[in-house]
Amino acid sequence: MPGPDQSDGSEEVRDAVERSRSGAPAAGAVVRDRFSADEVFQRIVAAADEELTSGKRELLFSAIAAGFAISITVLLTATLTATTNEHPVLSALLYPLGFIYIIIGGYQLYTENTLPPVALTLERLASIPTLFRHWSIVLTGNFIGGVIGAAVLAWGGVFSPEAATAAIHLGEHGVETPWWSVFFKATFAGLIVAGVVWVEYAAQDTISRVVVVYLAFLAIPIGDLFHVVTSFTEMFYVVFAGELSVVTGMIEFVLPVLLGNTIGGITLVTVVNYFQTSERRLDSIRLEGADRQLSIREWMLGGLAGQSYVPVIDTTGSIVFDDSNYRLLVPIANPRTESRLVDLACTLASQKESAMVHVVHIVQTPSQISQQYDAGQHHQIVDESDQLLENVREQISQYDVEYETSTVVSPRSFEEIFSIAKRNQTDLVVMEWGNNQLWNAARTDRPLKELTSQLSCDFLVFKNRGLDASRILLPIAGGPDSDLSGEIARTLQSTVGSEITLLHIVDGAENRDDGEQFLSNWAAEHELQDAAITVDDSGDVEAAIGREATNHTMLIIGSIERGLLSRLVTSTLYFDVIDEIDCSVLLVERPTKRSLFRRLFQ
Repeated sequence: MPGPDQSDGSEEVRDAVERSRSGAPAAGAVVRDRFSADEVFQRIVAAADEELTSGKRELLFSAIAAGFAISITVLLTATLTATTNEHPVLSALLYPLGFIYIIIGGYQLYTENTLPPVALTLERLASIPTLFRHWSIVLTGNFIGGVIGAAVLAWGGVFSPEAATAAIHLGEHGVETPWWSVFFKATFAGLIVAGVVWVEYAAQDTISRVVVVYLAFLAIPIGDLFHVVTSFTEMFYVVFAGELSVVTGMIEFVLPVLLGNTIGGITLVTVVNYFQTSERRLDSIRLEGADRQLSIREWMLGGLAGQSYVPVIDTTGSIVFDDSNYRLLVPIANPRTESRLVDLACTLASQKESAMVHVVHIVQTPSQISQQYDAGQHHQIVDESDQLLENVREQISQYDVEYETSTVVSPRSFEEIFSIAKRNQTDLVVMEWGNNQLWNAARTDRPLKELTSQLSCDFLVFKNRGLDASRILLPIAGGPDSDLSGEIARTLQSTVGSEITLLHIVDGAENRDDGEQFLSNWAAEHELQDAAITVDDSGDVEAAIGREATNHTMLIIGSIERGLLSRLVTSTLYFDVIDEIDCSVLLVERPTKRSLFRRLFQ
């Protein structure tokens, strides 16, 4: 018989194995087949994180599928209404079928989304604009699917004449009901649907979920209540039948149902259930050392809209940073192959009076795979990453700089770079541009445009063709990016003795003197008076850089384009020459305050 220590150890292992990838519990703590309110909340928050950080395309099409599935409910309800002579119970028996498909199948339904995203927003782990964005996409998709379903039912010959008449009656019934009566009926329906979500996450098997969903949604037609997507589909069927105008149907029927469902879902269930949880409601292995709560301003205005509240693994939380240090963040995908990037960061840090190099091994995982990880696999991943980072630590120890290493595992790896940089008040991010998984992942990270247009620190992106900084070409056009380029060039000059050439392109020979004067003044202001000065009067920036780069070992460029990072990720760099030249390239971007107009249209 095992002793007390053995028993406790087995229980700890059992708990660890039974926790899901998200950190939400897979079994109850007190009674194994039941969850406490805190545990249910943890499971809902984990699911909400996946929903809010889904791509717009995936979210929209999942919502369209859900909206179309509601046409099954409309079809069966109208058919049973006709065949049972409008019996109030028999005609409603198959009403829940469409909802069972949606919830068990994981489709996005607007009323189901009143609970998980609001739970995340209440914790200030997602912003209010993010919540509204999510709702608008799901509701739009549901309505598109509902319109398609109504069109098929109206013009596809699906209904018998009797069922068609019954379907028209169902749609007209809502319009004929007084506005405030519709609203309050819809409020109770919102309570039922959001309650289903809470109970669904408390269930541990599919059969229990099916029973809960069936009984709960059966109560909607029996209670003569209204569900917004069903009501929308019924209304459009009547519109397609020529018996109702769209404007009348939307204002008199769909609008009060939408408001009632939303208020019922949020107020009567989400908020009530939230406040029955304790301060331990977010205790989970995913939150160890992670402080991701948004500020009030970010929460209200969406400064970090779309940010995932936690990665699968994040060991950066255990690092204590000295506020006096200049901080360089070096995200790497493969510690074996990105040694030159680390050397570059250490070289730059070595010229600072007090600097910290923080190397983060970011492991990209597909969402569907990461969901299967348990605590034991988490520790294995961290151990393997730490072994790979040992060579990095040995490499950095050759420089006179402080350093830290950590590991982050996330399906949104590129997004994590920006999150870590902001959270740790990084001064400069040094990352490699190439065919590695960080840049590949960037093409699918949903908040990419927002992240890359509102940088929290300086960025330096290294196109690795050998770390030879003996002859540096520095195109200059003025502005904050040129200032950062000058700082980088001056640092390399002082450490490796680089020969620097400043290049300025003007339109026509008549502007050459002005160009030379501009470069002379710029060089003096940036302590690069000994740099060679070259003015090209061809007016062709790309060709001029290409010609000059052939005689240099490194190109530092940051004065040509706005939105450099987003252009890199989307492969829309203005100059192809950056890809075509043979030398290494350093692309730099300094954060600037951009107007709403520029963020939208540039």
